[in-house]
Amino acid sequence: MADLTQSQWSEQLANDDNAIILDVRTQLEVEEGYIPNMKHLDIFNAGTFMDEAKQMDVSKNYYIYCRSGGRSGQACAILNSLGFKNTYNLIGGFSEWDGETTI
Repeated sequence: MADLTQSQWSEQLANDDNAIILDVRTQLEVEEGYIPNMKHLDIFNAGTFMDEAKQMDVSKNYYIYCRSGGRSGQACAILNSLGFKNTYNLIGGFSEWDGETTI
């Protein structure tokens, strides 16, 4: 797991052709806006989160965000424990995101 600043996350993501963006916020939070082309997987729904995480491709690079960076850090740790090698936590989360968004 690596904690990346907003600019590091954006730059690395833009140059990564093996990237998956993972939004771990609640559905209500997602409805307020999100980063385009993300996969939504609510970390508060632990059973579904674990089931779906176990089905994901461990060879991909996962760029993970939540509202402020706490839940996404937890998600990175969980995925790492499942064998994922490349997880990147967005410091400050969506609340500090100044890149492209979708509502």
